[in-house]
Amino acid sequence: MTRVKGGTTKLARRKKVLKAAKGYFGSKHRLYRTAKEQVMHSGMYAFRDRKQRKREFRKLWITRINAACRLNNISYSKFIAGLNKVGVGINRKMLSELAINDPKAFADLVKVSKEGSAGIISKEEPKEAEPAKTKTTKTTKTTKKVDLNSLTVTELKAMAKEKGIEGYSKLKKDELINLLK
Repeated sequence: MTRVKGGTTKLARRKKVLKAAKGYFGSKHRLYRTAKEQVMHSGMYAFRDRKQRKREFRKLWITRINAACRLNNISYSKFIAGLNKVGVGINRKMLSELAINDPKAFADLVKVSKEGSAGIISKEEPKEAEPAKTKTTKTTKTTKKVDLNSLTVTELKAMAKEKGIEGYSKLKKDELINLLK
């Protein structure tokens, strides 16, 4: 068997690592061994910092909201608690943008929050949705015949239930149609 040296693969791997290490300080962008080590560490730092960036932005938004709250004579925690009591669902990013770009709107939110904390405004309960009504068609002698093939399985089962047919729940569509005819 002939010997395989793997020169092209080795060279490609080396070029890939050195390309990724472009711009690094000192020997870390020139020498393969140090470049490889630095690229590996850089990948780990990048992974870690993608998570930390989210934390840092949240801290920044909270700091901005807190500063705007203090200008409106309320603490951050009381402001957020009041908004939660009222049921205002604005995230901290949007609140910080409001605090910076539209202080008047933020002041209105502070007013709503204070009223919510005092119990003047309460969270509105969502109205219960009415159950969806299914189309039920009755086939009687006075009405015209309904094309059973155009109905859905749930409509066919509803018709079978009205007629008093037992064991309709496990039947397939064509079996239901045959029973209803």
